[in-house]
Amino acid sequence: MADSMRPIVLALLAITSSALAQSADPTRPPAAWLAPADVAAGSGDDASGGLRLQSVLMPHGGRPVAVIGGQTVPLGGRIGGATLVRLSEREAVLKGADGVTRLYLTPDVEKHMIETPNSRRNGKSGPVKGLP
Repeated sequence: MADSMRPIVLALLAITSSALAQSADPTRPPAAWLAPADVAAGSGDDASGGLRLQSVLMPHGGRPVAVIGGQTVPLGGRIGGATLVRLSEREAVLKGADGVTRLYLTPDVEKHMIETPNSRRNGKSGPVKGLP
């Protein structure tokens, strides 16, 4: 009986793995973020001239750097015609001939504060409404 089930199990695994391979990767960045910097710069659909903040590295005791449009830019360094003048965990500020440009690490994410009910603040346990 076990030998007769083996082909069925193998067929199901093959079908399942094929379906998983075709599904979208939830950790993959949006397609616009994957476009080369020169293509993004030519689109002109945002105020940053197509530059995207991709990563921020703030080492302890080291010089902070940002990855902007695929290029590593240290604080005080230049990218295009602008200088990286300020850097935080979520934002890079560039200053150039066109003025000040702010690049955000997650520009499309909107953050909301969750209100904690008074019963939670006072140390009482129990379910909280509105939270998953």
